[in-house]
Amino acid sequence: MKISWGYSITIVYLLFAGGIIFLAVKAGNQTTDMVTPKYYEEELKYQNVIDESALTAKLSAPVQVETNKEQITIRFPEEFKDKNITGEIYLYCPSDEKKDFKIHFESGNMKISQALPRGFSGLFELKLKWQSENKNYYYEKKLFF
Repeated sequence: MKISWGYSITIVYLLFAGGIIFLAVKAGNQTTDMVTPKYYEEELKYQNVIDESALTAKLSAPVQVETNKEQITIRFPEEFKDKNITGEIYLYCPSDEKKDFKIHFESGNMKISQALPRGFSGLFELKLKWQSENKNYYYEKKLFF
């Protein structure tokens, strides 16, 4: 059986139209989560993050981060020896908002250890904010658990 040119063009056109409709439906069902609900407000405050990161870069040594499946340990440089440190550890998971982990801390020494929730795995971005002697610091690092 031989198919004429007219039928062949019609079949190709219908397959193309069906593919476009399929892609449109598939794209419409995708979730588009923003990084944070107040994304635009936080973008305007980003200069503070830049200033705090610059202050962190001026420290005598970088912040040391050690991880395993059960806990995260953060060691601060010598400048913070015997100083009160308060801040926030935020582990941001780009692929799933439900895996985000945020905890506030207060310490009088240079080391913080924090237990992680059970089953904590994947790619995360550590966003560490802390304050000592009325100065704000900020540190970011990608981590894989």
